[in-house]
Amino acid sequence: MTTAGPFLGRTRQLVLDLWEISRPGLFLVSLVPYYLGYLLAGEKLIGPATGLIGLVVWGPLVWLAVLAINDAYDLPGDLLNPRKNTPLTAGRISERGAKVAAYCAAALALALSFAVRPEMALATFGFLACGWVYSVPPLKWKNRPGLDVVSNCIPLGVFTVLGGWATVKSFEGFPWIVAGVVLLVEIALYTPTMIPDIDSDRASGYTTMAVKIGARRTYLLGFVCWTGFWILTTALAAAGEVFPSWMVWFWAPCAPVFIWLYHHGLAHAREPKDIGKGMLRVGKLFLIPCVVFVLGYAGIVG
Repeated sequence: MTTAGPFLGRTRQLVLDLWEISRPGLFLVSLVPYYLGYLLAGEKLIGPATGLIGLVVWGPLVWLAVLAINDAYDLPGDLLNPRKNTPLTAGRISERGAKVAAYCAAALALALSFAVRPEMALATFGFLACGWVYSVPPLKWKNRPGLDVVSNCIPLGVFTVLGGWATVKSFEGFPWIVAGVVLLVEIALYTPTMIPDIDSDRASGYTTMAVKIGARRTYLLGFVCWTGFWILTTALAAAGEVFPSWMVWFWAPCAPVFIWLYHHGLAHAREPKDIGKGMLRVGKLFLIPCVVFVLGYAGIVG
Protein backbone atom coordinates (compact mmCIF):
# COMPACT_ATOMS: atom_id res chain seq x y z
CA MET A 1 0.00 0.00 0.00
CA THR A 2 2.81 2.39 0.83
CA THR A 3 4.49 1.90 -2.55
CA ALA A 4 1.38 1.51 -4.73
CA GLY A 5 0.23 5.09 -4.16
CA PRO A 6 3.45 6.83 -5.29
CA PHE A 7 3.83 4.37 -8.21
CA LEU A 8 0.32 5.03 -9.48
CA GLY A 9 0.86 8.75 -9.06
CA ARG A 10 4.08 8.68 -11.11
CA THR A 11 2.44 6.51 -13.77
CA ARG A 12 -0.51 8.87 -14.02
CA GLN A 13 1.81 11.86 -14.33
CA LEU A 14 3.84 10.11 -17.03
CA VAL A 15 0.70 9.36 -19.04
CA LEU A 16 -0.44 12.97 -18.70
CA ASP A 17 2.99 14.25 -19.73
CA LEU A 18 3.11 12.01 -22.81
CA TRP A 19 -0.39 13.15 -23.71
CA GLU A 20 0.73 16.77 -23.39
CA ILE A 21 3.80 16.14 -25.56
CA SER A 22 1.57 14.64 -28.28
CA ARG A 23 -0.32 18.00 -28.46
CA PRO A 24 -3.95 16.76 -28.71
CA GLY A 25 -4.90 20.10 -30.23
CA LEU A 26 -2.99 19.06 -33.35
CA PHE A 27 -4.74 15.73 -33.88
CA LEU A 28 -7.32 17.25 -36.23
CA VAL A 29 -4.51 18.58 -38.43
CA SER A 30 -3.71 14.99 -39.40
CA LEU A 31 -7.08 13.31 -38.83
CA VAL A 32 -8.99 15.59 -41.22
CA PRO A 33 -6.80 14.76 -44.27
CA TYR A 34 -6.66 11.13 -43.09
CA TYR A 35 -10.44 11.00 -43.14
CA LEU A 36 -10.46 12.64 -46.56
CA GLY A 37 -8.39 9.78 -47.97
CA TYR A 38 -10.60 7.27 -46.13
CA LEU A 39 -13.72 8.89 -47.61
CA LEU A 40 -12.36 9.04 -51.16
CA ALA A 41 -11.41 5.36 -51.10
CA GLY A 42 -14.59 4.08 -49.45
CA GLU A 43 -16.99 6.60 -51.01
CA LYS A 44 -19.16 6.68 -47.90
CA LEU A 45 -19.14 8.45 -44.56
CA ILE A 46 -18.19 5.40 -42.53
CA GLY A 47 -16.26 2.64 -44.27
CA PRO A 48 -14.29 -0.34 -42.98
CA ALA A 49 -13.82 -0.72 -39.24
CA THR A 50 -10.06 -0.52 -39.81
CA GLY A 51 -10.64 3.22 -39.79
CA LEU A 52 -10.72 2.99 -36.00
CA ILE A 53 -7.11 1.79 -36.03
CA GLY A 54 -6.31 4.69 -38.32
CA LEU A 55 -7.71 7.15 -35.79
CA VAL A 56 -5.26 5.84 -33.19
CA VAL A 57 -2.32 5.77 -35.59
CA TRP A 58 -2.91 9.16 -37.22
CA GLY A 59 -3.93 10.82 -33.96
CA PRO A 60 -1.92 10.27 -30.79
CA LEU A 61 0.71 7.79 -32.02
CA VAL A 62 2.25 9.67 -34.94
CA TRP A 63 2.13 12.98 -33.06
CA LEU A 64 3.79 11.53 -29.95
CA ALA A 65 6.46 9.98 -32.17
CA VAL A 66 7.38 13.14 -34.07
CA LEU A 67 6.86 15.68 -31.28
CA ALA A 68 8.67 13.77 -28.53
CA ILE A 69 11.76 13.43 -30.74
CA ASN A 70 11.44 17.11 -31.68
CA ASP A 71 11.16 18.21 -28.05
CA ALA A 72 14.16 16.07 -27.11
CA TYR A 73 16.48 17.63 -29.68
CA ASP A 74 15.06 21.13 -29.18
CA LEU A 75 15.47 21.10 -25.40
CA PRO A 76 18.57 23.38 -25.23
CA GLY A 77 16.81 26.03 -27.32
CA ASP A 78 13.45 25.60 -25.58
CA LEU A 79 15.09 26.32 -22.23
CA LEU A 80 15.96 29.77 -23.63
CA ASN A 81 12.40 30.45 -24.80
CA PRO A 82 10.18 31.78 -21.99
CA ARG A 83 7.06 30.74 -23.93
CA LYS A 84 8.06 27.08 -23.88
CA ASN A 85 6.55 25.16 -21.00
CA THR A 86 6.74 21.43 -21.64
CA PRO A 87 7.30 18.31 -19.52
CA LEU A 88 10.92 18.41 -20.71
CA THR A 89 11.60 22.06 -19.85
CA ALA A 90 9.88 21.46 -16.50
CA GLY A 91 12.20 18.51 -15.85
CA ARG A 92 9.46 15.88 -15.49
CA ILE A 93 10.68 13.92 -18.54
CA SER A 94 14.33 13.62 -19.53
CA GLU A 95 15.71 14.02 -23.02
CA ARG A 96 16.42 10.28 -23.12
CA GLY A 97 12.92 9.50 -21.87
CA ALA A 98 11.39 11.58 -24.66
CA LYS A 99 13.45 9.72 -27.27
CA VAL A 100 12.37 6.35 -25.89
CA ALA A 101 8.72 7.45 -25.97
CA ALA A 102 9.12 8.68 -29.56
CA TYR A 103 10.57 5.44 -30.90
CA CYS A 104 8.09 3.29 -28.98
CA ALA A 105 5.17 5.29 -30.39
CA ALA A 106 6.66 5.05 -33.89
CA ALA A 107 7.08 1.28 -33.62
CA LEU A 108 3.51 0.82 -32.41
CA ALA A 109 2.15 3.08 -35.17
CA LEU A 110 3.99 1.07 -37.83
CA ALA A 111 2.89 -2.27 -36.37
CA LEU A 112 -0.78 -1.27 -36.27
CA SER A 113 -0.59 0.19 -39.78
CA PHE A 114 1.00 -2.97 -41.18
CA ALA A 115 -1.75 -5.04 -39.55
CA VAL A 116 -4.25 -3.09 -41.68
CA ARG A 117 -2.29 -3.05 -44.97
CA PRO A 118 1.39 -2.75 -45.98
CA GLU A 119 0.56 0.40 -47.97
CA MET A 120 -0.76 2.04 -44.82
CA ALA A 121 2.49 1.16 -43.04
CA LEU A 122 4.39 2.77 -45.94
CA ALA A 123 2.38 5.99 -45.57
CA THR A 124 2.93 5.95 -41.81
CA PHE A 125 6.66 5.42 -42.30
CA GLY A 126 6.78 8.39 -44.68
CA PHE A 127 5.12 10.62 -42.09
CA LEU A 128 7.47 9.47 -39.32
CA ALA A 129 10.56 9.77 -41.53
CA CYS A 130 9.70 13.40 -42.29
CA GLY A 131 9.37 14.07 -38.57
CA TRP A 132 12.75 12.44 -37.96
CA VAL A 133 14.66 14.40 -40.61
CA TYR A 134 12.98 17.59 -39.37
CA SER A 135 14.33 17.18 -35.84
CA VAL A 136 17.36 14.91 -35.74
CA PRO A 137 20.95 15.98 -36.52
CA PRO A 138 22.86 15.98 -38.77
CA LEU A 139 19.97 16.51 -41.21
CA LYS A 140 17.73 18.55 -38.89
CA TRP A 141 15.69 20.18 -41.64
CA LYS A 142 14.15 22.44 -39.02
CA ASN A 143 17.31 24.49 -39.36
CA ARG A 144 17.29 24.51 -43.18
CA PRO A 145 15.11 27.24 -44.72
CA GLY A 146 12.52 25.80 -47.07
CA LEU A 147 13.20 22.21 -46.06
CA ASP A 148 11.60 22.97 -42.69
CA VAL A 149 8.32 23.70 -44.48
CA VAL A 150 8.70 20.68 -46.76
CA SER A 151 9.29 18.25 -43.88
CA ASN A 152 6.29 19.65 -41.99
CA CYS A 153 3.76 19.96 -44.78
CA ILE A 154 4.42 16.99 -47.05
CA PRO A 155 3.65 14.47 -44.27
CA LEU A 156 0.41 16.29 -43.47
CA GLY A 157 -0.58 17.05 -47.05
CA VAL A 158 0.42 13.78 -48.70
CA PHE A 159 1.11 10.90 -46.31
CA THR A 160 -1.98 11.45 -44.16
CA VAL A 161 -4.29 11.31 -47.20
CA LEU A 162 -2.42 8.25 -48.48
CA GLY A 163 -2.80 6.65 -45.06
CA GLY A 164 -6.55 7.21 -45.08
CA TRP A 165 -6.84 5.79 -48.59
CA ALA A 166 -4.70 2.77 -47.68
CA THR A 167 -6.96 2.03 -44.72
CA VAL A 168 -9.54 0.96 -47.31
CA LYS A 169 -7.53 -0.27 -50.33
CA SER A 170 -4.18 -0.23 -52.12
CA PHE A 171 -2.64 2.88 -53.66
CA GLU A 172 -3.91 2.00 -57.14
CA GLY A 173 -6.29 4.68 -58.37
CA PHE A 174 -5.26 7.22 -55.70
CA PRO A 175 -6.19 10.78 -56.86
CA TRP A 176 -2.84 12.55 -56.51
CA ILE A 177 -4.40 15.93 -57.27
CA VAL A 178 -6.12 15.67 -53.89
CA ALA A 179 -2.78 15.34 -52.13
CA GLY A 180 -1.67 18.46 -54.01
CA VAL A 181 -4.59 20.60 -52.87
CA VAL A 182 -4.30 19.36 -49.27
CA LEU A 183 -0.59 20.22 -49.37
CA LEU A 184 -1.49 23.79 -50.33
CA VAL A 185 -3.81 24.02 -47.31
CA GLU A 186 -1.15 22.63 -44.97
CA ILE A 187 1.44 25.17 -46.14
CA ALA A 188 -1.11 27.98 -45.82
CA LEU A 189 -2.00 26.98 -42.26
CA TYR A 190 1.54 26.14 -41.14
CA THR A 191 3.54 29.14 -42.30
CA PRO A 192 1.78 31.74 -40.10
CA THR A 193 2.60 29.67 -37.00
CA MET A 194 6.30 30.21 -37.70
CA ILE A 195 6.07 33.97 -37.40
CA PRO A 196 5.80 34.36 -33.59
CA ASP A 197 8.95 32.25 -33.10
CA ILE A 198 11.21 34.31 -35.36
CA ASP A 199 12.97 36.16 -32.53
CA SER A 200 13.36 33.13 -30.24
CA ASP A 201 14.51 30.93 -33.14
CA ARG A 202 17.08 33.52 -34.13
CA ALA A 203 18.31 33.75 -30.53
CA SER A 204 18.57 29.96 -30.36
CA GLY A 205 20.53 29.79 -33.60
CA TYR A 206 17.74 28.23 -35.68
CA THR A 207 17.59 29.41 -39.29
CA THR A 208 14.01 28.60 -40.18
CA MET A 209 12.39 29.80 -43.37
CA ALA A 210 10.60 32.54 -41.40
CA VAL A 211 13.92 33.71 -39.90
CA LYS A 212 15.46 33.73 -43.37
CA ILE A 213 12.77 35.58 -45.33
CA GLY A 214 11.00 37.54 -42.58
CA ALA A 215 7.44 37.70 -41.29
CA ARG A 216 5.92 39.50 -44.29
CA ARG A 217 7.18 37.08 -46.92
CA THR A 218 6.31 34.12 -44.71
CA TYR A 219 2.72 35.35 -44.55
CA LEU A 220 2.69 35.94 -48.33
CA LEU A 221 3.77 32.35 -48.98
CA GLY A 222 0.83 31.12 -46.93
CA PHE A 223 -1.54 33.52 -48.66
CA VAL A 224 -0.42 32.42 -52.14
CA CYS A 225 -0.92 28.75 -51.23
CA TRP A 226 -4.33 29.47 -49.70
CA THR A 227 -5.40 31.38 -52.80
CA GLY A 228 -4.02 28.61 -55.01
CA PHE A 229 -6.04 26.03 -53.11
CA TRP A 230 -9.31 27.87 -53.73
CA ILE A 231 -8.55 28.51 -57.40
CA LEU A 232 -7.55 24.90 -58.06
CA THR A 233 -10.45 23.33 -56.16
CA THR A 234 -12.95 25.65 -57.84
CA ALA A 235 -11.56 24.55 -61.21
CA LEU A 236 -11.88 20.90 -60.15
CA ALA A 237 -15.48 21.46 -59.09
CA ALA A 238 -16.27 23.18 -62.40
CA ALA A 239 -14.81 20.19 -64.25
CA GLY A 240 -16.60 17.68 -62.03
CA GLU A 241 -13.28 16.15 -60.96
CA VAL A 242 -13.22 14.77 -57.40
CA PHE A 243 -15.99 17.24 -56.53
CA PRO A 244 -19.61 16.57 -57.51
CA SER A 245 -20.20 18.98 -60.40
CA TRP A 246 -23.07 20.77 -58.63
CA MET A 247 -20.67 21.91 -55.90
CA VAL A 248 -19.13 24.57 -58.12
CA TRP A 249 -22.16 26.77 -57.34
CA PHE A 250 -21.37 26.53 -53.65
CA TRP A 251 -17.56 26.44 -53.88
CA ALA A 252 -17.04 29.39 -56.22
CA PRO A 253 -18.75 31.96 -53.94
CA CYS A 254 -16.82 30.56 -50.95
CA ALA A 255 -13.45 31.18 -52.60
CA PRO A 256 -13.26 35.00 -52.38
CA VAL A 257 -14.80 34.96 -48.90
CA PHE A 258 -12.19 32.60 -47.48
CA ILE A 259 -9.33 34.32 -49.27
CA TRP A 260 -10.44 37.58 -47.65
CA LEU A 261 -10.83 35.95 -44.23
CA TYR A 262 -7.27 34.63 -44.38
CA HIS A 263 -5.85 38.00 -45.37
CA HIS A 264 -7.95 39.92 -42.84
CA GLY A 265 -7.03 37.65 -39.94
CA LEU A 266 -3.35 36.98 -40.62
CA ALA A 267 -1.82 39.69 -42.84
CA HIS A 268 -0.70 41.84 -39.90
CA ALA A 269 -0.72 39.28 -37.06
CA ARG A 270 2.67 38.81 -35.45
CA GLU A 271 2.02 37.87 -31.82
CA PRO A 272 1.01 34.29 -30.83
CA LYS A 273 -2.37 35.46 -29.56
CA ASP A 274 -3.18 37.30 -32.80
CA ILE A 275 -1.96 34.43 -34.99
CA GLY A 276 -3.99 31.96 -32.95
CA LYS A 277 -7.10 34.12 -33.16
CA GLY A 278 -6.82 34.50 -36.93
CA MET A 279 -6.10 30.81 -37.48
CA LEU A 280 -8.99 29.76 -35.27
CA ARG A 281 -11.45 31.97 -37.15
CA VAL A 282 -10.33 30.69 -40.55
CA GLY A 283 -10.16 27.09 -39.37
CA LYS A 284 -13.60 26.99 -37.79
CA LEU A 285 -15.31 28.55 -40.80
CA PHE A 286 -13.33 26.32 -43.19
CA LEU A 287 -15.09 23.35 -41.62
CA ILE A 288 -18.33 24.46 -43.32
CA PRO A 289 -17.20 23.86 -46.93
CA CYS A 290 -15.35 20.74 -45.77
CA VAL A 291 -18.56 19.27 -44.32
CA VAL A 292 -20.52 20.19 -47.46
CA PHE A 293 -17.90 18.42 -49.58
CA VAL A 294 -18.01 15.30 -47.41
CA LEU A 295 -21.81 15.13 -47.54
CA GLY A 296 -21.81 15.80 -51.28
CA TYR A 297 -19.14 13.23 -52.06
CA ALA A 298 -20.94 10.60 -49.98
CA GLY A 299 -24.15 11.36 -51.90
CA ILE A 300 -26.08 12.56 -48.86
CA VAL A 301 -26.72 16.03 -50.30
CA GLY A 302 -26.86 17.27 -53.87
